[in-house]
Amino acid sequence: MNAPEKLPLFTLSAWSAQQLDAIEQALSRWVACPTDAPAPAGLGDAMRYAVLDGGKRLRPLLVMAACEAVNGNAEAALRSACAVELIHAYSLVHDDMPCMDNDVLRRGKPTVHVKFGEAQALLAGDALQALAFEFLTPDDGSVDAATQARLCRMLAQAAGFQGMAGGQAIDLASVGLPLTSAQLHEMHRLKTGALLQASVMMGAACGAAPLAAQAVVEGALGDYGASVGLAFQVVDDILDVTADSATLGKTAGKDAAQDKPTFVSLMGLQASKDYAQQLLGKALASLDASGLDNTDALRALADMLVNRHH
Repeated sequence: MNAPEKLPLFTLSAWSAQQLDAIEQALSRWVACPTDAPAPAGLGDAMRYAVLDGGKRLRPLLVMAACEAVNGNAEAALRSACAVELIHAYSLVHDDMPCMDNDVLRRGKPTVHVKFGEAQALLAGDALQALAFEFLTPDDGSVDAATQARLCRMLAQAAGFQGMAGGQAIDLASVGLPLTSAQLHEMHRLKTGALLQASVMMGAACGAAPLAAQAVVEGALGDYGASVGLAFQVVDDILDVTADSATLGKTAGKDAAQDKPTFVSLMGLQASKDYAQQLLGKALASLDASGLDNTDALRALADMLVNRHH
């Protein structure tokens, strides 16, 4: 009698390499490609500079992992992954400008406004935001209309005043002010967490879980996304005081220099590290509660983002 065939062990590096190859190819092809969809007056160069050749692509990977967990539509997931990354990229372009955080380094290279000027950077961000929703609404029949509408709504809510933009407004209004733990959590739930949570939920929306299980799955994945989103920001605050600019690819120590409230300034460094691990535990427990079998990628991504060094 033959021994049962052993399933290959999941490795995040191999899985990520495959996913990232598809994501990078799609972004290069779809974002103001000079041969396919050129943008006028140098705008395409600024758009591509903001998106390509840099970044961890965590949000797209979360989309793809969640879609995989629910055995969803791969084409819808790829479009969602790229759309989320465009929203993230546009937010960085605008956040780095002098009227916001006034930063000169992003992803190890000069920020978009430094490279192309403030007006072109502003327009590049605007164009990337609009293009994200174009990605979600293909007219080739690959994604049904109901799924398109749901994905657009999810992304719009995560990016707007109920999400990222609202959190950024709180952040700008809080410089130099002491925040309570509840206020700090709310700011980062919106500013950082909303888009990360939406990445998970958009990936899940590319599937078709049975109605009886759908509420449980979506609830558990929503909890996972919330824990991951908050943990990401806690670790970001830790790295801002423990890593250098070359490692981070952006200006280290920026939050302290601008007198911004952070988890480290509120809780202390060690307590922040402990809190990040607690959030990782909550995220993994949520995956257990989902009842889904194929959550290896989501588990590995949560571990990676909490224990990362940049």
